[in-house]
Amino acid sequence: MSLANWTPPPYPPHSVMQGRYARLEPLSHAHIPELWAAHEGHGHVWEYIPNGPFESEAALGAWVDNVRINPDPMQFSVRMENGDIGGTLSLLRINPASGSIEVGYIVFTPRLQRTREATEAIYLTIKWAFQAGYRRFEWKCNAANLPSRRAAIRFGLSYEGIFRQATVVKGKNRDTAWFAAIDSEWPAIENAFETWLHPDNFDANGQQRKKLSDLTAPIIAMQDPAL
Repeated sequence: MSLANWTPPPYPPHSVMQGRYARLEPLSHAHIPELWAAHEGHGHVWEYIPNGPFESEAALGAWVDNVRINPDPMQFSVRMENGDIGGTLSLLRINPASGSIEVGYIVFTPRLQRTREATEAIYLTIKWAFQAGYRRFEWKCNAANLPSRRAAIRFGLSYEGIFRQATVVKGKNRDTAWFAAIDSEWPAIENAFETWLHPDNFDANGQQRKKLSDLTAPIIAMQDPAL
C-alpha cells in the first residue's frame, strides 16, 4: 500500500477537548485538590498503573507536578458533566512519523467509571487522533486486567495479541495485551460512538437503549479470546 500522498499528522496540542458530557483538560497543579477528593479512599484504581496509590494529597500533588509538563505521556484530567473531576488519562507513545498514537495511563475513580462521561472521554481522544490524520490508534494494558481488555473491545479496538514478559511493574511481571483501530475503521467507530452518546439513546433514568458493544461489534477484526 503506497503512502506517497500521506502526510504525517501533527503532534497533539495540550489543550482542552470538549464533548457533550465530558471535558478533557490539560492536567495542571490547580487540579490537585479535586483529584485528591476524587481518589481518596480508592487506591485500588492504581493497581495496574506504574505509580500510585498515593497516601496523601501532597504525594498525589508531587506526581501531578512531575507529569503535567511531560509531552509524552500527555496527561489530561477528565471533568464530568456535573463539574467534578473524576480521573485522568493520557495520550502517549505519540509517533507522528508512523501515524500512531495510544491512549493509556487511564485512572478513573468510581464516580467516573461506567458513565457516559467515561466513554466520551476515550472517544474524544480517538476522535482527535483520526481527525488529525493518525493512521493507528492503540490501547495496551496488563494482560491480567480483564476489565481493560473488555473496554478496548467495547470501544471498537481489535485484539492484536499478547507481548509476553513485556515489562516489570511494581515488582511484578507484566504481559501486555495489545489492541488497535486503524483509520479505515474510523468512520464506523465514529458512527457507533455518536449513536451511543446521542441523548436519544438514554431513557429518563439515564439507562442506555443500545449497547456500545453491539454497535462496535461489526468493526472488530479480531476478538480477544480471553473474553
